[in-house]
Amino acid sequence: MTQPHEIVAGFLPLLDSALLVIAKEQGFAEAEAIDLRLVREVSWANIRDRLAVSRFNVAHMLAPMPIACNLGLTPLAPRMIVPMALGLGGNAVTVSNALWEQMAAAGATTDLDAGRNGKALHEVVLSRREHPLRFAVVHPHSGHNYELRYWLAACGIDPDRDIEIIILPPPEMPDALGAGQIDGYCVGEPWNTGGVVSGKGHIATVKAAIWKSSPEKVLGANAGWADDHPEAMAALLRALYRSAVWCSEPLNREDLASTLAKPAYIGRPIDWLLPALSGDLKVGGGQVTSVKDFFVPRAKAATFPWKSHALWFYTQMVRWGQVVHDDGNETIARNTYRPDIYRTALQPLGVPLPGASAKVEGALRVETPVGSTGASLTLGPDGFFDGGLFDPNKIDAYIDAQRAAKGG
Repeated sequence: MTQPHEIVAGFLPLLDSALLVIAKEQGFAEAEAIDLRLVREVSWANIRDRLAVSRFNVAHMLAPMPIACNLGLTPLAPRMIVPMALGLGGNAVTVSNALWEQMAAAGATTDLDAGRNGKALHEVVLSRREHPLRFAVVHPHSGHNYELRYWLAACGIDPDRDIEIIILPPPEMPDALGAGQIDGYCVGEPWNTGGVVSGKGHIATVKAAIWKSSPEKVLGANAGWADDHPEAMAALLRALYRSAVWCSEPLNREDLASTLAKPAYIGRPIDWLLPALSGDLKVGGGQVTSVKDFFVPRAKAATFPWKSHALWFYTQMVRWGQVVHDDGNETIARNTYRPDIYRTALQPLGVPLPGASAKVEGALRVETPVGSTGASLTLGPDGFFDGGLFDPNKIDAYIDAQRAAKGG
């Protein structure tokens, strides 16, 4: 009998931990001869540090964090790889009820339009120069930090001068908002819905409006462990892909929400989880707004580790002064994401595998069939709300343009 692969994975209580949770709970890991042990953590720093000292083999991680580790931007930085993404989207920006009233007076609406609501926020920011607004994100090297900054800067708000950005763990954000310690936050679900249903906030916009089909969490792996255990890694990717298929089925939403709501995982009411799974978001004031593709676990190559995603995050690290831009750092960022491992593991399943490892981000205005091996594949739309494009073959020009942009 084949000896099981013992894999310890860390996660935070967030909706996009679903692929790991369901791989264990629905038996997909066991079917691949994996003894998967999930460990709930309280912060992203703990996730990173436990990977560094080999307490974890893999983890549910912020998509930019493995890049930051490999660039030496964090203490106890392990050498890391990203062999798989854990879905697209799933984030939102929630503001206090008082701030929403000011934004609404300046033209913000409940349709979550990133451009209109960002313009309204800009009007409020201009009136608050002496008492800047304070927003929270989960980590300096997070998609939340970069998407919030991108949105603000594109709307004429300088994130480093016009507002204050602080770091808070996701579960603490709704209470901090209600206590008046912050004016808004950018986080994954269910903590936006939690802020709304507890009466503490109003959702202003969502990641799916700022950048459609955009990356969020990934499977981060200790590179040393991955190098030494290629069969275990491949087996885990197969289990997680089957989990993604299960999570993407509308008929499984109730079961998925019920599983994630358990104390061992997210530990919050099912009603906090269902809105993000259906896309029918409770945005505040009794309003419900439908968001197409709010959280995508499988479609549109949602689990593929695009090198263009890694490189866009790298450009934001450069833009906001976290790292200098040079060929060496660009290469490190590019090589952190490993579509080669993904393809090798999943090819036997006949799943749709993109023919390319990078793409021009923001180029697809509609759903578009693309070249693939295995099953057919459709990508997009994937546009940035301001019409921007990111070509991974023109990184120097992109960085120069962002430096010259207002607010950048």
